[in-house]
Amino acid sequence: MTETLRNAISGLTRRNTLKLGLAGSVAAAGSSLFTPAAKAAGTERSLDAEAAIERAQAMQPGWHRVTLGDARITMILDGERAGDGPYPTFGADQSQERMAELMRANFLPEMRYVNGFTPTLIELDDNLILVDTGFGENGRADGRGRLVERMAAAGYGPDDVTIVALTHFHGDHIQGLMTVGQPTFPNARYVAGQKEWEWWTSEEAKAGERAGNAKLVEQLVVPLKDKMTLLADGDTAATGMTAMEAFGHTPGHMIFEVTSGGQRLWMTGDTANHFVASLQKPEWNVAFDQDNAMAAQTRKRVFDRIASDRIPFIGYHMPFPAIGYAERLEGGGYRFLPETYQLAVSGEM
Repeated sequence: MTETLRNAISGLTRRNTLKLGLAGSVAAAGSSLFTPAAKAAGTERSLDAEAAIERAQAMQPGWHRVTLGDARITMILDGERAGDGPYPTFGADQSQERMAELMRANFLPEMRYVNGFTPTLIELDDNLILVDTGFGENGRADGRGRLVERMAAAGYGPDDVTIVALTHFHGDHIQGLMTVGQPTFPNARYVAGQKEWEWWTSEEAKAGERAGNAKLVEQLVVPLKDKMTLLADGDTAATGMTAMEAFGHTPGHMIFEVTSGGQRLWMTGDTANHFVASLQKPEWNVAFDQDNAMAAQTRKRVFDRIASDRIPFIGYHMPFPAIGYAERLEGGGYRFLPETYQLAVSGEM
C-alpha cells in the first residue's frame, strides 16, 4: 500500500465511510445488550418474567436508520425505563379504570409501562445534527446513557456532531451534553428555544418546584452559552431544519421540521409522551407537562397537522425506533402507526 493511499484511508471519518456506501459492515454492530432498569419498589415479578425481559432487551437493536430525501436519519435508543403506570402519570384527571380500559383496548398492561428515550442523528448537507442527548453518564447505572456507545455502533463519533438541537431542557434530554465536566460533542454548536432558555435560567425556575431541573440547566446548558443560538418560531436551526413553537410541556418547548428532497419529517420531542395515552387521549393530563391545558392544546394542534398532511414524525418517547405516522380517530385523538417501509419505498404517503 502506498503512503498516499494509507493517508487517504486514515483520513476517512466514520461518517465519510457511511457516505461511501460501507454501512453494511457497520450495521452488524447495531445490536447491543441493554441492562433493564431496577424494579420499582414493592413490585414483584417472577424470575422467569425477568429473564424473558432481559432476553427481549438483549435482542433489541440500539439504532435504526431511514432516509428522507438526501438526509440520513438515525434513531438511537439511549435506554428504557419500566415503571408503574401509566396512571396516574398519565390521566391523573381521569380514573384508574378509564386508563385501564384504554390500555386493555390497545393490548397493553393496565398497571405497568415502559418509557423509551430516543435521541436522533440527522445527516443533512454538511452537518450531522443531534436532536437531544439522553441521560449521559448519570443514567448508566440504570442501563441508560447509551447514546455515545450506540452512535459508535451506527458509525458515528462524538467529534462528528456539528449541531446539537435541544427540544427542551428536561434532564433526559440534556444530561448527555457533558461527560466528566467537558462537552461530549466538542465540535458542535447548539440551538434551543429562546423562551426555554429564559425560563430555566430565571429566578422563578431556580426557586420553584422545578429547582432541581433548573440546577441541571445551570450545570449542563449554561456553560455552552457562547456556542448556543436561541430560536423563535420559524427560525432556521440548520440548513433544512426549521424550529417551531410547541409550548406547554415546558414553557419554551420546540419541535423541528426537517425537509430534504421535497419530503418532510417532524421531530416532536415531548409533545406526546406515550403512544397511546397521550395520542389517543390528547386532552388527558400528563404529570410531565408544566402547563396541562397548553400542552393538550399543543398536542391537538401538532398532531392534527401531522395527521392531515400525513407527515412522518419522530417522538422522543414513542416505541423504539420512535418513528411513525398519526391517524386521526373518530371522536378525537390519534393512533400511532409505526413506520415500516414507507420511507424506503418513496418517503411519501
